[in-house]
Amino acid sequence: MDINSIGEAAGKLWMVLGAQKRVAIGSLGKALGGDIALAHQAVGWLARESKVEFETQGRQLFVKLTDSEAEEFRKSSGR
Repeated sequence: MDINSIGEAAGKLWMVLGAQKRVAIGSLGKALGGDIALAHQAVGWLARESKVEFETQGRQLFVKLTDSEAEEFRKSSGR
């Protein structure tokens, strides 16, 4: 695993979050093809860039795009 693969995974995760609104932390591996370690690194990448935020519902933790990033997703995808 290298920085390029983490960056690519962050881009894929950004797209997933834009399309699905939010994803449970426990489901991130599935969202990125099964590599949970890479998925967690991608979340860290996006968090460091202030592109995601976290929500708790009951005992479950979710990650979602910030409002400004969600707007950017809508513009880029024509939604």
